[in-house]
Amino acid sequence: GQAKALPNPMLSYGGMDMAKGGTWPDTSEKRIMVQQEFPWFGKRSLREGIAEKEAEIMQRDLDAMTCDVVMRVKESFYDLYAIRRVITIAQEEEAVLRRMVTIAGTRYASGKGSQADLIKAQTEITMLKQRLLELQAQENTVKAKLNTLLNRRADEPLGKLEPPPKVGAPVEAARLFAEAAQNRPEVLAAQTRIERYRLEKKLMEKEYLPDYKLGIEYRDIQSEDNMLMFTVSVELPVWQSKYEAGTREAERMQAASRAALEAAERQSAFDVQDAHFKLQTALRTFNMYRTDLVPQAESRFSTSEAGYQEGKVDFLDLLESERFLLNTKVMTAMSEGAAGVQAARLERAVGVNMSFVSPDDHKEEP
Repeated sequence: GQAKALPNPMLSYGGMDMAKGGTWPDTSEKRIMVQQEFPWFGKRSLREGIAEKEAEIMQRDLDAMTCDVVMRVKESFYDLYAIRRVITIAQEEEAVLRRMVTIAGTRYASGKGSQADLIKAQTEITMLKQRLLELQAQENTVKAKLNTLLNRRADEPLGKLEPPPKVGAPVEAARLFAEAAQNRPEVLAAQTRIERYRLEKKLMEKEYLPDYKLGIEYRDIQSEDNMLMFTVSVELPVWQSKYEAGTREAERMQAASRAALEAAERQSAFDVQDAHFKLQTALRTFNMYRTDLVPQAESRFSTSEAGYQEGKVDFLDLLESERFLLNTKVMTAMSEGAAGVQAARLERAVGVNMSFVSPDDHKEEP
C-alpha cells in the first residue's frame, strides 16, 4: 500500500497585487491551485511488486528463525527426555547394587567372601549417587534452556514429559533433497531476491521516462471575470547517469542473488545429506544397543551374579558385569535421544515437519 500509493496532492494559495498601493493581504487577484503528481505508467505497479518481494523475503527470514527455534526446542526436549531416562535407570540400578551388597555381606558373614567385596559394593553405591548428582545438574541446565526457548522463566517447572514418538528410518535422500529445494526458507528467500532485483532493474529502466503533474488553478480577480486554468507539468530526466548506475546496480544484485541461491541450494543439500546420514547412524546405534547389547549385558550379569553366589565367579567380574549393564542401558537411552535430535535437525534441513515412522509402529498396526 505504501509503495503503490500516489504522492499527496499539493494545495497552493497565492495572491498578486500592485507592489505599491496594494491591499495586502486582501489582494486584488487570488490564486488557488491543486496539483497531483503521477509516476510514469508502470512505475507504481513495479514499486508495489518490489515491496511485495521485500515483504516475502522478510517472511522467509521469519520462517527460518521459526524453524531454528522449533529445532532447538525439539533438541532440548529429546536431551531432557534422555537425561531423565538415564536418571531413572541409575535409580533402578541402586536397587541392584544394594542386592549385591546383601549377597557380599552374606558371603562375608559365612566366611565364603572377603570384606573387600562388601566394601567395593558399598563404594559402588556411593559412586552411583555421585553420578546421579551430575545427571540432576545436567537436567537442571537443559530444563532452563528449554524454558528459555519457550519464553518462560528458567526455573519454571516442566512436569512429567510425555514419551516422544518413536523415530524410524527417514525417507530416501533423493526425496528429501527435492523437499528441501521446495520448502527450505533460505532457498525460497534467495529465489525471491532474484525476482525482487529483476523488478528493480525494470523499474530503473523506466526511470528514464518522465513523471508528470496535473493541476487545476482557480483565479479570483476583482476587476475581471474569474478564471479557471488547467496545468500539466512534465519532469525532464536529463541526468541519465544516475539511472544507468541504478540499472547496473540492479543487474549486479540480481547476479549476486543467483549466486546466493546456488550457495543456499548447496548448503541445503549438505545439511540434508549430513542429517540424513547421522540419523541413520543414530538409529542403527540405538537398535544395536536395544536388540543386541542390552540382552547380552543382562545375560552376562545374571550369569555372573549366579556364579558369584555359588563361589564360581569373583566379585570383580560381577562388578564389571553390573557396570557394563548399567552403561549399556545408559547408552541405549542416550542413543534414543540422539536419534530424536538428529530427526529434528533433518526436519530443519528440509524445512518442513516430517513424520519418521518407526518399524515398530508398523508391527503394532492391525
